[in-house]
Amino acid sequence: MVLYICAIKNRFKKSDDEQTDQPTNKTFRKSFTMKTTTFQRLFLGTVVALFIVSLSATGIAAEYVSVTKDGVNMRSGPDTTNNVVWQVFQSYPLEVIRREGKWAYVVDFEGDKGWIYETLISSKKTVIVNVETGNMRSGPSTSDSIVAIVKKGVVFEVLEIKGDWIKVRYKNEITGWLYNSLLWPSNPR
Repeated sequence: MVLYICAIKNRFKKSDDEQTDQPTNKTFRKSFTMKTTTFQRLFLGTVVALFIVSLSATGIAAEYVSVTKDGVNMRSGPDTTNNVVWQVFQSYPLEVIRREGKWAYVVDFEGDKGWIYETLISSKKTVIVNVETGNMRSGPSTSDSIVAIVKKGVVFEVLEIKGDWIKVRYKNEITGWLYNSLLWPSNPR
């Protein structure tokens, strides 16, 4: 097997006063060919595989946070002098898009975006109902009994995840299971 590496740009002379970016076939083969051993191929394959895995992992690992108190202002920019674009209540779930200093640029379940000061968010996992109505069940199955009907916009604390089901609690009053497609985020890990 022959591996051609062309990452280095060299200038090759055609004659004494001309230069070109293109090597002759003879020069190219002499300068840029390398026979690889089995070990080198395995090493290169491992490096490429680790690189691909690291790229895919960064796309999966979204950061979800929740608001720590009621009446928190979401702003148009990362400073208190920027306009308030909306307000959120305690435990409201948000996804962090990026951070800038002590501010987080976030998005909610409806796609609304804004800036929030980092001391006003926590890593506590919460979810919000994103369908008009849904059934909260006593266990992680549609065959389990319905314990409550939930409405869009209701926020729950995440207690446990079992497959596609999320065990949640509402204000220390009621606990039950909701199917993940009824909630945002649907995978609040």
